[in-house]
Amino acid sequence: MTRFTVNNQPVQYRMDPNTPLLWALRDASNLTGTKYGCGNGQCGACTVDIDGEAVHACQTTIGAIEGSFVTTIEGLSRERDHPVQLAWIAHNVPQCGFCIPGMIMAASVLLKKNRNPSEDDVRTGITNLCRCGTYPRIVEAVLAAARVQRGDETIAAGAPPGIDPADAARRVPALTPLQDKPK
Repeated sequence: MTRFTVNNQPVQYRMDPNTPLLWALRDASNLTGTKYGCGNGQCGACTVDIDGEAVHACQTTIGAIEGSFVTTIEGLSRERDHPVQLAWIAHNVPQCGFCIPGMIMAASVLLKKNRNPSEDDVRTGITNLCRCGTYPRIVEAVLAAARVQRGDETIAAGAPPGIDPADAARRVPALTPLQDKPK
């Protein structure tokens, strides 16, 4: 059995130690915010924080991180009010949304290590791919989040409305049939 901590909760997986962390998180723990993108560690959609490092979960086996502390997007901020998350909203970064969890995790790790990054630090420190091409807004959002974390700025945006984060992985919205348009 492999044991480590995920989002401040001790876990033990009865899975082959060679299982990629991505699949343990998604399939065994139902933490679906960590996305499968390319499967070979190039896109960053599966980025999580392991002991303070931005790591691609698709390339990391659960056996290799025995005793580690893993933070996923679900554990970054229960209320979705982490400065990086708020900056993403305030700077209109989201488009399709697929890369966002991994990108936010990479940004949060960067800001733990560098409280005052330059634009170049952000561009070289976050190598995740965004197919929608929102890179200029991503850089702006990371720099804004850094200012917020330093106490130099506040962000007026509140946490996004929607499903309670505790229910996010379990709730399925009700479907309603399409109605005919009035004539």
